Amino acid sequence: MKLRVLGCSGGIGGRHLRTTSLLVDHDILIDAGTGVADLSIGELAVIDHVFLTHSHLDHIASLPLMIDTVADRRHTPLTVYGSAAVLDILRRHIFNWAIWPDFAEVPNADTPLMRYQAIELGQVITLDGRRITALPAEHTVPAVGYHLDSGAASLVFSGDTGICDPFWHAVNRVANLKHLIIECAFSNREQRLAELSKHLCPDMLAAELQKLERACEIHITHLKPGQIELTMEEIERCLGNFKPRMLQNNQVLEF
Repeated sequence: MKLRVLGCSGGIGGRHLRTTSLLVDHDILIDAGTGVADLSIGELAVIDHVFLTHSHLDHIASLPLMIDTVADRRHTPLTVYGSAAVLDILRRHIFNWAIWPDFAEVPNADTPLMRYQAIELGQVITLDGRRITALPAEHTVPAVGYHLDSGAASLVFSGDTGICDPFWHAVNRVANLKHLIIECAFSNREQRLAELSKHLCPDMLAAELQKLERACEIHITHLKPGQIELTMEEIERCLGNFKPRMLQNNQVLEF
């Protein structure tokens, strides 16, 4: 499997800051933040599956526009995966005809442009031999992370999460773990805000990584604009032994 980073920032601003969106091979999206907007219409049209970690705008912003853009190019519905709670939020607050058309009923309910598929924690979705599993996460809204397994190796993405022991229990069961993408939204000076918003800061992440029992490459995501340099300096100081790297737009991870 090949994962291309379309967006990995905790906000926007400047030419290179895009919010969370990860393209797996050519046909799977993990989250649909503003980074999706950089894809061509042809690239958008071949995406068949979107796995959402949670419903916050920075992770779903491009989804409504993407579906509308490629409607005339698709012959099968786009499948949107998420927890039952996340899908219910999308139905009630986004695809509700007031904010955006309900593409689960367009052109009609029998042949829609989009369909929802609820997933539960630990449930494995297999797509052409690629296994995608929802993992626990702890955020201010219902949220999950994802484990992607090619058969040869695995990648785990935390999504947005604060302190979450069940997440690490699940990660430690991944025998072929190669990549871990983990959030660190705030600098240490904003630890209280990180705690309230159920994100991580470097000191919190350092404590969380003590729970990791697998050797893997660690990639830091969701850094807040304006604090990128400070946060990465703090990460280097307290996490240097883990050799973490800041995730970058257009970076490609293979596994």
